[in-house]
Amino acid sequence: MKNDGIIFMDELLTEVELKEGEQTLAYYDLLLLEIQEHQRKMAETFTIARQEIEIINQWAVTSNSKLQDKINFIEKKLEAFIKQQGTKTIDMAHGVLKLRKKPDKVEIKDLQLFLKHAKPEMLTIIPEEVKPDLTKIKSYLKGHYTTPPGIEIITGNEEFTYKLKEEKESGKEEIGINTEPALPNRIAV
Repeated sequence: MKNDGIIFMDELLTEVELKEGEQTLAYYDLLLLEIQEHQRKMAETFTIARQEIEIINQWAVTSNSKLQDKINFIEKKLEAFIKQQGTKTIDMAHGVLKLRKKPDKVEIKDLQLFLKHAKPEMLTIIPEEVKPDLTKIKSYLKGHYTTPPGIEIITGNEEFTYKLKEEKESGKEEIGINTEPALPNRIAV
């Protein structure tokens, strides 16, 4: 009987240890499940953040598009104003308006046709390669009235530009490289 009690106790202890081992495994398995859930939530957070960023970017594009339309309208008004004044530069309290002509451009439309009729002073010869020298062609055209075949002259257009002045801490305003104070009696409306 004593042996039966010891055997029973050993069986009971073995059963308890087995159940305890199962509970330990279940506990650590739950920890793995918790990690998996946290990772899923992190991925979801990044997805939501990307969606929110896209919404904000779309709002910014829409908002800035409206502002750019207003800027374009104002630029056209300023360009019309400087053309009406008949001057090339107007220095104002908040910026400088400029009207400049872009240089003419030369474009080779038919290289083979051009090379057949090209003068030597219009070419740059690189050993084993012959190609047009646009700078030399422009120089040649300034002294001659005929355009060589295969060339198209693209006339430079007048270009309107402006530069806004930025106030420095010293109170002076900056225009490009030159720094000079704005006239105090000028008013921008």
